[in-house]
Amino acid sequence: MYGNAYIDPNDKAAAIIADEDPVKLAEFESRISRGEKIEPKDWMPKEYRKQLIRMIEQHAHSEIIGALPEGTWITRAPGFRRKLALMAKVQDEVGHAQLLYSAAETLGKSREAMINDLITGKSKYSNVFNYPAFTWADACIIAWLIDAGAIINQVANAKGSYGPYCRALDRICTEESFHLKYGHDNVVTLSTGTKIQRDMVQAALNRWWPPIMHFFGPSDKISQHTQILMKWKVKMATNDDMRQQFLNMYVPKIWDLGLTLPDPALKYDEQAAKWTYTEPDWEEFKRVINGDGPCNAERLAVRRNAEERGRWVREALISKDSKYLVPLA
Repeated sequence: MYGNAYIDPNDKAAAIIADEDPVKLAEFESRISRGEKIEPKDWMPKEYRKQLIRMIEQHAHSEIIGALPEGTWITRAPGFRRKLALMAKVQDEVGHAQLLYSAAETLGKSREAMINDLITGKSKYSNVFNYPAFTWADACIIAWLIDAGAIINQVANAKGSYGPYCRALDRICTEESFHLKYGHDNVVTLSTGTKIQRDMVQAALNRWWPPIMHFFGPSDKISQHTQILMKWKVKMATNDDMRQQFLNMYVPKIWDLGLTLPDPALKYDEQAAKWTYTEPDWEEFKRVINGDGPCNAERLAVRRNAEERGRWVREALISKDSKYLVPLA
């Protein structure tokens, strides 16, 4: 997903807080249970800080890498108005990344270090952006359904415990709602158009459905230490809960447009009050997230090239006497 908190499965739950001051930890957890926000200067457990940096940083990377598959379609979008709309959307996504990098910096990791970890492959980003957008319909499916999944994730995290991240998400979610409407309008236009248009959007949906099912992260059955992360309100919902929310909201909309989904097992179980589906291929998920997807090398090459080409500008703006300043909360 857009930044997903998880703890190393080799770490035991008790060891995560073993070195923390029990009095400070109890007060910290009490504040969170009362619904208070934790701010940058407040005391926080080391694991809490570590998980937030990881999650917010990966969310920022996902926003900036996520602009790439759609960005390639700006000059090829059908009509001047759609070109303008897509250009504005891509600009928003890059702006979201900057907001998120600022939020992560309040936790003590510099933007330069985060960018370096991205372009060297050390830090991850959402698996969905490692797949190609072959047609205009691919760009439309991304704008509708990937952004829909992102909104579910972001609305949940906006209710979390870390103030700077929550405030950044409040603004991001407002802008993402426009992206969602833009994507939905494009998909409606294609699915109610000519046979060629309908076939094109159906083919794109078929291609993107497996990555969409991967989007919220591994099944709760294989996720580690979700309980303590949710207690600290780093995670606000489990991966499977968010996947079920997405299916509830968007499968009926997809079917209403006369589109089908490439999973014969997908159905709503009235008795269990949840969707059943074919278990996603988690081996593919791991392979792609670890750098072996169709577009991993291409995406990082673009970012490395941009970083190198813009280096002279950054160096020209920074004097030898400049001091690093942590962003305001």
